[in-house]
Amino acid sequence: MAAKIEVAIVDQNPVVRAGLEALVIKDGRFGVAGVFSTGAALIDVMLKRPLEIAIVGWALPDMQGADLLERIKREKLKTRVIVYTGERSSDVLRQAIKGGAWGFVSKMEEPPVLLEAVVAVARGRLSLPYVDIDLLNHDPLDGLTARERELLAALANGWTNLQIAARTGITRNTVKYHLKNLYDKLGVSNRAMAVALFMSATRSGG
Repeated sequence: MAAKIEVAIVDQNPVVRAGLEALVIKDGRFGVAGVFSTGAALIDVMLKRPLEIAIVGWALPDMQGADLLERIKREKLKTRVIVYTGERSSDVLRQAIKGGAWGFVSKMEEPPVLLEAVVAVARGRLSLPYVDIDLLNHDPLDGLTARERELLAALANGWTNLQIAARTGITRNTVKYHLKNLYDKLGVSNRAMAVALFMSATRSGG
């Protein structure tokens, strides 16, 4: 029997916390690693023992989701965060992606969407299942140079830096330089997040 996916729950609303805990337990694929009302309580536990996945509300009593993500990154903690929020502003979405969230799910979605996001993230995949790229107010690919767009498409096709260098006729170091500029422009920290934005924009016709 496969081990259950351990999930921590963090939300300022006690009704949401109780509902999420019941949902996770009832599903059978997950175990609850802890239920918390504040970001500080979650961080305190993460510093003592590893937590696999945390479903986190954006607005917490003591901090915003962006603050929590920044703390996790600073402490080099391995917990994968899924932002679960009713916020629909472009700023929240951008901050979540830039902060390193593995998933972003609206509280307006049906419960199975959140559960499947947990499964995907546990398998090492980013899960932005129903992110409306229009929330970003503009095509995230705007402002990229032709070379940067070419590199982004190559990343989406799964090409390595060596393959990209061979295809474009530039050195691997130059590829790394262009990729760093590309990530900075998109506000992401790695190729997986860049590809996620690229795929979202492609699906929406961007």
